[in-house]
Amino acid sequence: MSLNRTAKGIVLVPSLLLGGAFLAAGVWSEGPAASNKTLALSLGGLLMAAGLLAQLLPESNPETSDSD
Repeated sequence: MSLNRTAKGIVLVPSLLLGGAFLAAGVWSEGPAASNKTLALSLGGLLMAAGLLAQLLPESNPETSDSD
């Protein structure tokens, strides 16, 4: 199965949105939720990094059929 731009976009958008949500929750957490600040920040960073790294995967060349 080859990678293409659509698949990369499908990975990028949710991971950036979820990563941003976790980062925001980690930064602005108060009260009892503040104990999970490190977890939220690390999950947010991991999700955003995974989404951005997926964009660096090389795209495969289009398959050509040799019809003789």
